[in-house]
Amino acid sequence: MSGFQNGAQTAFQTGDFDVGARLRAMRQAAGLSQRRLAELSGVPHGQVAMIETNRSSPSVASLRRILGGLGVTLAEFFEPDRPVSEAIVFRQGELRDLTSLLPGAAPARSGRIHLGQVGDARAHNLQILYERYEPGADTGRSRLEHPGAEGGVVIAGTIELTVGERTEILHPGDSYLFSSATPHRFRNPGTEEAIVVSACTPPYL
Repeated sequence: MSGFQNGAQTAFQTGDFDVGARLRAMRQAAGLSQRRLAELSGVPHGQVAMIETNRSSPSVASLRRILGGLGVTLAEFFEPDRPVSEAIVFRQGELRDLTSLLPGAAPARSGRIHLGQVGDARAHNLQILYERYEPGADTGRSRLEHPGAEGGVVIAGTIELTVGERTEILHPGDSYLFSSATPHRFRNPGTEEAIVVSACTPPYL
C-alpha cells in the first residue's frame, strides 16, 4: 500500500492555478452573469463573486455545485486540455488530479482533501477515486447531492459519513453504499490521514 500512496502523492503536486480566473473565464464563455450562474447552481450570488475574485476558498462540494451550473466536472475544470486516453492500466502517479490545485478545499482550521481519478470517468460512465483526507478535512457543510449511486471502502484512518439524517464512523475495512441523491458529507474527525477507494456512477466530481 505504501508504494501506491507515494505514487498518488506525486500526482497531487500543486502547481500555479488561478481558480477565480478560471471560473470567471468559463462563466463568460458560457454567456452567463454571476447571478445567473448562481441561480443555475443553487448557491448564493455572492459566493460566485467571492470565488472569482479569490476572496473565498470553496469547499469541494460548493465548487462542484457551481461547476454543475456550467455542466462541467472538476477534471474538466482543472485539466481542460488533457488528451483523451484509451489506457486500461494506470500506474502509480497516473491518477487525474481533481483537487490539489484548490487554494483551500476546506476551512483554514481543517485539512485538505486530495482526490485522484482513475482514467476518463465520463467515457466509461464510472468514476473511481483514490481519496485522501487530511485530519479535519471535510467536503463542506453544503452537502453533496446528485443522481446515481456510490460506494467505497476505507483503507486507512477514520471517516465520518453523513447520509441524510444518519451519521456513521467508518474505520479501515468498513465500507458504504448509498443513493447519491441523498444529501451526504465526508469528514475526517481523526488525527491521522484517512484513505478511501470509492466508485460513483454516473460520474459526478
